[in-house]
Amino acid sequence: MGPVRDALARAARGTAWYVRQLMGDDAYRVYVEHHRAAHGPDVAVVTERQFWRQRMDDQDRNPGARCC
Repeated sequence: MGPVRDALARAARGTAWYVRQLMGDDAYRVYVEHHRAAHGPDVAVVTERQFWRQRMDDQDRNPGARCC
């Protein structure tokens, strides 16, 4: 029963990760990590609210593969 439970737990974690990536839940965290690595800790990072506003504005200007 242990291997089956472990496989189900791995599948659940993988599914949760996929949904988070698909929905963009980790986008701000990834942005901050990249910004700090690329520009150093002394360069200001936009707030989460500003980040999402800019992201939505970019999507409006460049809709790409969206249906609407």
